[in-house]
Amino acid sequence: MKEDNSTTIPARLRQAREAAGLSQGQVAKKMDLHRPTVTEIEAGRRRVSAEELSLFADIYGVSVNWLVHGFVAEENGINERTLLAARELSKMSDEDLDRIMSLIKMLKTNEGA
Repeated sequence: MKEDNSTTIPARLRQAREAAGLSQGQVAKKMDLHRPTVTEIEAGRRRVSAEELSLFADIYGVSVNWLVHGFVAEENGINERTLLAARELSKMSDEDLDRIMSLIKMLKTNEGA
């Protein structure tokens, strides 16, 4: 059974990198790698070592457990998916945030229906 692309380590690495607001080049520099190496890792064409996973996790502010398994760990009562979402929301305009909040309210209202 093939994994859904969004549930793979490479997909989570890319998602976390983007949420951290970093380019592949910036990550490569921080890890003392070549940018194409980061590209290969995110494309799933190169395996990532345990040491590299730990460094990715530190750079992106997520846990190795989330990168590997997609488990949502909680730290101070906030799970990692929520933190990733918050990072994305912090990049949005006030107008877009108002739209998102309206959508959330609508979804919560429909849950009770």
